[in-house]
Amino acid sequence: MKKFKLKPVAIVLIAGLALVAGAIAIFSSKSGNKAEPAAAAPKAALTVTAVQPAQTRLPIKLVANGNIVAWQEAIIGSESSNLRLTQVLVNVGDTVRAGQVLARFSGDSVQADVAQARATLVEAQATAADAAGNAERARSLQNSGALSTQQINQYNTSEQTARARVAAAQAVLDAQQLRGGNTQVLAPDNGVISARNATVGAVVGAGTELFRMIRGGRLEWRAEVTSDEVTRIKPGANAQVTAASGTQVQGTVRVVAPTVDPLTRNALVYVDLARSPGVKAGMFAQGEFELGATDALTLPQQALVLRDGFTYAMRIEPGNKVTQVKLQTGRRLGDAVEITQGVLAGERYVAGGAAFLADGDTVALVASAAPTAEPNKTVAPAPPAQAASK
Repeated sequence: MKKFKLKPVAIVLIAGLALVAGAIAIFSSKSGNKAEPAAAAPKAALTVTAVQPAQTRLPIKLVANGNIVAWQEAIIGSESSNLRLTQVLVNVGDTVRAGQVLARFSGDSVQADVAQARATLVEAQATAADAAGNAERARSLQNSGALSTQQINQYNTSEQTARARVAAAQAVLDAQQLRGGNTQVLAPDNGVISARNATVGAVVGAGTELFRMIRGGRLEWRAEVTSDEVTRIKPGANAQVTAASGTQVQGTVRVVAPTVDPLTRNALVYVDLARSPGVKAGMFAQGEFELGATDALTLPQQALVLRDGFTYAMRIEPGNKVTQVKLQTGRRLGDAVEITQGVLAGERYVAGGAAFLADGDTVALVASAAPTAEPNKTVAPAPPAQAASK
């Protein structure tokens, strides 16, 4: 009888527990649905601005190396022999004009030789006058029979010999006077003295080098380019040359060598340089030839990240998530870097602070920079403590 009365009580208890469990489950389900939207909004790792790839006209440049040398170097030597140098009037680095006196030789011995040659000429002229008179008288007696034909011919021959001796004496006098003029060493052209071997008191022979001069003070850059690149360079092209001293100077291609070195397979390009005190003959220099310009997609340097030897950028996807994109870069113009592979026009990229982000992070955008080669400044990245809490 007791067992029969307990069964309804147990049933009531079980039903009550079931109702309580169902209410708890329903309440938990509603509470869970309310919490889901908050969990679906992850915290932004960084506040950034966005930039789009820009169409920028970039110059085409060809880099080359070479030496800076004199356009033409004149060797100034002695034209007189066995004369003593008495004056040296210029030194290395001096700028000279055409016809300027550079050095002087002693002229005492030359003056004595000129005087001797002049006296010999006077003597020859006197002898020639006497021979001419004798020949004239002999010819006047030719029909009288007073002189034989042989004697008349001897007088005529003596006259011609005397005239030849006068011409020879005149030539010797001219040579000695020319030698006297060579006692002064003159500059053959405007230029800059690049070397000096002349020493006061030295007795030098004819042809001895006394000075070297850079004609016109003109320098040129002899650039070496490969045989497949030389056809791209034309006379008149501009070049920007940077000397070993760091000085930059403008140049113009004067001529391209018509041959290629069979050993190095390189060709020389001769570039006239503008005058600059920081550029000296003998310097090594690197330069760039300007070969025109083309359009290219560019991103600002601040948007690029170098990781593991490769260049990346952070592309902003829908929902402000970022994706790490591997890029191929090319030419540069100021802050703009050409992207040859990896980006498309219209995409958005983190304009700055990309190094603080990882693939899949969420960012907060402040403003979107206009497509330009010079993007707006980015907002400063979050403090390290905030980044560490991410």
